[in-house]
Amino acid sequence: MIKINIFLILLVTALPSFSAQRLEPIYSDEHDFRVVTLSEGLEHPWGLAFLPDGRMLVTERPGRLRLIEEGKLNPTPISGLPEITASGQGGLLDILLHPDYERNGWLYFSYVAFGSGGMGTHVARARLDGMQLRDLEVLFSLNIESMSGRHFGSRLLFDRAGFLYITIGDRGDQPRAQRLNDHAGSVIRLHEDGRIPQDNPFVNQPDAAPEIFSYGHRNPQGMALHPHTGEVWLHEHGPQGGDELNHVRAGRNYGWPVITYGVNYGIGTRIGEGTHKPGMVQPNYYWIPSIAPSGMAFYFGDRFPQWRGSLFIGSLKFRLLTRLELNNGEVVKEERLLRGTLGRIRDVRSGPDGLLYLLTDESNGRLVRLEPDGVGQR
Repeated sequence: MIKINIFLILLVTALPSFSAQRLEPIYSDEHDFRVVTLSEGLEHPWGLAFLPDGRMLVTERPGRLRLIEEGKLNPTPISGLPEITASGQGGLLDILLHPDYERNGWLYFSYVAFGSGGMGTHVARARLDGMQLRDLEVLFSLNIESMSGRHFGSRLLFDRAGFLYITIGDRGDQPRAQRLNDHAGSVIRLHEDGRIPQDNPFVNQPDAAPEIFSYGHRNPQGMALHPHTGEVWLHEHGPQGGDELNHVRAGRNYGWPVITYGVNYGIGTRIGEGTHKPGMVQPNYYWIPSIAPSGMAFYFGDRFPQWRGSLFIGSLKFRLLTRLELNNGEVVKEERLLRGTLGRIRDVRSGPDGLLYLLTDESNGRLVRLEPDGVGQR
């Protein structure tokens, strides 16, 4: 615990004071805040990670890893990435530091690449040496590839026990999410080095992929660890309606495409068998119409005390940030912030300085920070 506390202190003190463009105050139910632009010129940024020295790493979907230092985007991308396929919704996607990064230097990232059967989600790790990645290791590759450019999933998370979680979308082929021999439409759980945990729920089941932790997911693009309970939460895109927020548990079937609160695009007809079925999990919360969620973070910082315990989720479709209040794991309130202010919000992170950071998914994407305005509390 002492080591973790020292690490967090170093992170907070290392974060620079940016000279940045400020927007007008935003008024919300609990806090008034400002949006501060830290960096621009990012091409469809997807994931964000905070380095211990205060620098930040940002992935760009076309296949570049960028470094931001003291609010300035280094014009030279970091070299040493594997070959990446930027096609459709795919490319270089999420990024994550190992929980013991200061000791071992491992950085994890998800990306799309071609194999013998088409495209698929991959996860690799490497060490950052100056402006180059070294010691590259590919830890995971989708077991059944296809030519579809949709639904790669690709959020990454470490839990408190040190297991690595990876979200995988159904690749635009709905039935795959119900097939236990197929990684598509699932949450993958691995050891930090890519080994398969022997207590994974399907590890001893014939004709099942042993990496699978849960299944029946459509396209999860947000995943977060609850800081108090240690539970893994994710959200996933529905079709026309039916975006879901779920608490991920071992071996559970989350229903897609057998049950859903969404309908077929355009024609509005029912998908699957309805909204409920025995043996399939009901979402903790769902959205109709779809907000197209991406990125997710629990907030437990000190700068916005009235937001403590809230869950923040970006919206691509409605170009907003949604704040969910939870009580014993149940959503009791939703507040929508920044509607039409920033554009498509791709990623949401709670920073070590107690502030919230957002990435906008645009050809000229931005990294922005939410800061209290005045007393910061209404």
